[in-house]
Amino acid sequence: MIGPEIAARLKRDAAGLVAAVVQQHDSGEVLMLGWMDDEALHRTLTTGRVTFYSRSRSEYWRKGDTSGHVQWVKSVALDCDGDALLVRVDQVGAACHTGTRTCFDGRGLPAVVGGE
Repeated sequence: MIGPEIAARLKRDAAGLVAAVVQQHDSGEVLMLGWMDDEALHRTLTTGRVTFYSRSRSEYWRKGDTSGHVQWVKSVALDCDGDALLVRVDQVGAACHTGTRTCFDGRGLPAVVGGE
């Protein structure tokens, strides 16, 4: 399990999960969002591969085990509120289960662009 000092800093949702934003370490490209509980975070911190908790299947899954699209951990950070993780990775292949590089490719929404 994760150490008590990390566990104490996490603010989990009602299901015991924390959002994990996954970012390509060298380009800054946001790849996907997944969910982690304490065990998934422990596996991510100690194995060098990203592990998530599937809310729909109620089980752990390690990115790339079936697709070959592995996420190699480069760093993990907790945000200032303790309710989100930033996992910087070296992504091999597509990050999205649909086969796109990121889960956000081609999915933009119409928005008014602000500025001065």
